[in-house]
Amino acid sequence: MAERWTRIDGVDVFYRESSALTDSPVMMHLHGFGLSGRYLLPTAERLRDEFHTLVPDLPGFGRSGKALNPLDVPDLADAAARFLDDRHIASATLVGNSMGCPVICEFAYSHPERLDRAVLVSPAGGVHNQPLGRALRQLARDGAREPIGMMRVAAPDYLRFGVPSTVRMFRALTRYPSLDRLLALKSPTLVVIGDRDPLMPSPARIREVASRTDNNVLMVIIEGAAHAINFSNPGELAHVISQFMSDEPIVDNPDEPGHSRSYEIHRGTLHPQNGP
Repeated sequence: MAERWTRIDGVDVFYRESSALTDSPVMMHLHGFGLSGRYLLPTAERLRDEFHTLVPDLPGFGRSGKALNPLDVPDLADAAARFLDDRHIASATLVGNSMGCPVICEFAYSHPERLDRAVLVSPAGGVHNQPLGRALRQLARDGAREPIGMMRVAAPDYLRFGVPSTVRMFRALTRYPSLDRLLALKSPTLVVIGDRDPLMPSPARIREVASRTDNNVLMVIIEGAAHAINFSNPGELAHVISQFMSDEPIVDNPDEPGHSRSYEIHRGTLHPQNGP
């Protein structure tokens, strides 16, 4: 994917972009807390031939510059919308990991006409990840379950993000109504979780939350995956996303090596039941 720069609201924003295929749907990948979009590339690159793919570093993260005032979740959602404006894109499917999921939920709330579909991978930031001490312990446990290569990617991003930004961003997440926004989603939504993710509630709790909305929510578990599924299990995740985008039943990819297995645990009443 090509590496490019643009300027949004006076801030230099770094992003990666696939070749724009004629009439191909747009898919933008949004990173997690303290990170850049770099760790999302293994999945994004597998989807670049199907979609016009964008992977920005949101303002204040990664190689992008910082806004004059620190951004909270609604600010980041607005920044994502203005990034699409800059690329002359009216609407897109958004794929988020961790903190990127609340940003997508806010994007759906503030700019509903611009969200085609939502893919929420390991959504985090709710009460299960509070207070900060609990979140840090969860992240420490998760680090031991991720591939070694993830730390080589994440460590420079975390160092660049810094402690003051970490505290401010965590405070913003604790004030954000994550569950309310999640339940208010109206766009077709895919939720993907790993069964080894210490930042996630139990699958039963997640299924219970999903059952409280009549949105066409499709929930999938990837066995063997922890939190950073976009990096650790890109083949399985890209396969699931492709099936979701085509309204196909979610079945495991037999060609993907390893012991991971993907399967549905919840299909909302408004989601197509038998494919297109």
